[in-house]
Parts: sequence; structure tokens; C-alpha cells
Amino acid sequence: MHWQRVGLSKSSFSNINGSGLWPWLCAACVSLSLLMLASLITLLAVRGLGHFWPASLEEVTLNSGEVVIGQPVREMALPKGAGTERLYFTGNQEVTGSNWHWIAIDDISQQTKPADLIRLTRTPWGDFIGRLTAMESGDQRLTDQAAWAFIQDALALPVNQRPPGTLVLATADGQTLRQPLANVSHFQSPNAMSWGEKTIAWGQRIWQFLSEGPRAANTGGGVWPAIFGTVLMVILMSVIVTPFGVLAAIYLNEIAHQNRLTRLVRIGVRNLAGVPSIVYGVFGLGVFVYGIGGSIDSWFFSDELPSPTFGTGGLLWASLTLALLTLPVVIVATEEGLARIPDAQREGAVALGATRFEMLTRVVLPMATPAMLTGVILAIARAAGEVAPLMLVGVAKLAPQMPVDGDFPYLHLERKFMHLGYHLFDTAFHGEDVQAAIPLVFATALLLVLIVLVLNLTAIFLRHYLRRQRGNEC
Repeated sequence: MHWQRVGLSKSSFSNINGSGLWPWLCAACVSLSLLMLASLITLLAVRGLGHFWPASLEEVTLNSGEVVIGQPVREMALPKGAGTERLYFTGNQEVTGSNWHWIAIDDISQQTKPADLIRLTRTPWGDFIGRLTAMESGDQRLTDQAAWAFIQDALALPVNQRPPGTLVLATADGQTLRQPLANVSHFQSPNAMSWGEKTIAWGQRIWQFLSEGPRAANTGGGVWPAIFGTVLMVILMSVIVTPFGVLAAIYLNEIAHQNRLTRLVRIGVRNLAGVPSIVYGVFGLGVFVYGIGGSIDSWFFSDELPSPTFGTGGLLWASLTLALLTLPVVIVATEEGLARIPDAQREGAVALGATRFEMLTRVVLPMATPAMLTGVILAIARAAGEVAPLMLVGVAKLAPQMPVDGDFPYLHLERKFMHLGYHLFDTAFHGEDVQAAIPLVFATALLLVLIVLVLNLTAIFLRHYLRRQRGNEC
């Protein structure tokens, strides 16, 4: 029995199990783990999803007479008890040179929320916050409600179908800006919106985040290419690593002689699971990209050289690298599942006339399927969040072409791709405006966690389904 394996008698195990301390300690640890997980997801959800809510805009008049229009972001205490200052997102980078403005609370003489304040997203200068003076289209000059209706109808159309026009805008200090309508992607007046209108706008912005590509150096736009690349890479990795991991585990546990060499191989496999992921990236770069990929280019794509086709990072090499990285996880989980199958099951199948191959395929492997899927689940969880090796073997900050399109052969394994983990890293540390990127970092992190959960839950449900099917057959 298991208590005898660790040197305990049955009576001593019963005393430990019957003590009131250990069950409560275990329950407390589980509760703490769940609380930490819930806190993490709540933080990501509040900070990430809150970014898409149409926040109210304030018009602040300072004691000096200066007027500032922006969205309040957070407050911070000044050193030595000198008061508190508030950070405003003011936009209008081409006018002020910065999107942010710190204001001491004691310097504010008046703050209001006028209904006519607007916020629009545009290229190339990012957000504008101020007032709409007029809308010019051809010989027409529209103001007030007519201008608003024209803009809303125009933004509902694709960019190439919009009527030509120019927005005449006014900043907080009275300057006039002229903004082409074709370069505007989003237009709002949050102070004049009802709660229901804000909810609809919030949902639309989340959908745009999920369905559009990035812009403004990854500090704006959406993450659809990164979502697609992450899921596709994980699927390819799983397809590659599963058969190799399962076959290796079958050989070690069912076929190979259990001697010193086999034990050394097992130790090596377990040690490989602890190798830093960047080492696998270096291996993939040297062997897969430069070695195999360079050879493929010289054999089949010599006319394209010196521009490499497979001799550079791509989806195939990234999937192979992560398959190699997660291979020990699948081998260990599968072999442990095989070891738990009683020898009586194998001996009974052979006694009934089954060959060794039939015994493995019809008795042992179906019973070990849940363990195999457990290994795949662990592999998915690790591979989906890895960033370091991908930086060497194929991930890109911005991939101009998707790995899948309508051109033969439809799946282009040689192309670079975007990944949520690398997108998260790049947005957080390499953006031009780190402060503006923080909400997108939380939103992207939440999305990555949810994708990993969905992939894992899919494999878990499949495992339980196979268990039920095997139980029904029995």
C-alpha cells in the first residue's frame, strides 16, 4: 500500500489522517490557491475590460486660467504631504507633444463635464479630445446635430465607401484642427451617452479589440492576428508532440528492457523538462531554422536565395520548437498512466489469445488515454504562454500576412506569425507610450489566460468523454 512505500504503518497513517489539523491545513491551501487565481482574473478583468468603457471627460479650469480637457485616470499623493495630483489623458499629441497631463488638485478652481465634449480615435496622431465645431463635406458645412448625424452615418460605412469630408475641431486652449474623416475610426461623446448607450459602445469596442489588427505600434487596435497565430501554433504543436510523446512512453514502459540504460533515459527526459525555454529557442534556431530550413532552401528554393523561404523563422519551426520543449511533459504523464495499469490486464489479454500489439492497442492504450490527454493539457498550458523561444524561431511584432489564406496550399508554414504572449511583451516594454499601453496589457493578458483555459477545458472534457465511453463499453 502507498503508506508502506513511504515507511509509515497503517496505524500511523490513520492517526495523521484522523488529526483535525491536516484536513484544515489542506483545505486552507486549496482555498488560498483559488483565492489567488480569482484575484488575478478579477484584476485582469477590471483593468483590461474597464479600458473599453466610454469614460466621462472633464473640463478643468486651473487657478492660472488654463483649461484642460481630458479623462481622469488616477491620483497620486505628492511627496512630503504637499497634496495630491491627478493624471489626465488629454490626447492631442500633435498640439501638446504628450497625451498626459498631471494636475495638482489644489490648482483646480473648477471642473465640469460638458455634454459637447468628444473623443475620437484617428491616425496618425491617436486620440483627440475636445469639441466638434463643424463638419465640412464638399460645399456643405454642417454643425450641431446635422454634423453629428453625418459623422455617425459615415463611420458606419467601410473606409473606401465613406463620403469625403473634414472635421473642424477645437482644443481646450481654443486652437482649431482639421481632421480628414477618412482617418477617423471611432467617434464618441461619452458625457452625453446614457448607461445603455455606453454598454453598447463598450461591447462594440471589445469586439473591435478581438476582431481587428493592431495599430499605433501595438498601443491601439485589436489582437485578432495574435489570437489566430497563438491558437494555430498550439494546435500544430499538439498534433506534432502527441504521437511522439505517446510512442516514446510506450517504448519506455512496455517494450524496452528495464535496466540501467532505461533508467538513465528516464532521468534525462525528466531533466529536459527543467531546461530553460530559451535554450530550446537557440536549439530550434540552429537546427530547425539554419540547419533544416537552410537545406530546404538550397534544395528547392535556390532561385529565391539569398532571400530565405524556410531558412528563417516561421510557424513550422516555432511549432516544432515548442513540441520539443513540451515533449518531456507528454512522455512523463503518459508513462505514469501506463505504469498505473495493472499487469493483470495485460496478462489477461495475452491469455485470451491477443497478440502483444493487440494487447497494447485494445487494452493498454485505451486505459491510458486519460493520462495521455493530461500530458497534452499540461503541454498546451506551457506552450501557449511561452515567449522566449518564439522570439528566435518565428514570432513577429507585426505579421503582414496571415499563415492561412485562400492561396494554395492555404496553410503557409513558412510565414512568420503573431503571438499573444509576444504581443503582450512588446506592448508592455517596447511601446512609444507605455502609460497608454497598460490597459491593453491587462486586456491581452486576460485574453491569453482565457484562451489557455478554453484549450485546457476542451482537452479535459474530451478526457472525461473518453472515460465515460470506456466505462459504458465495460
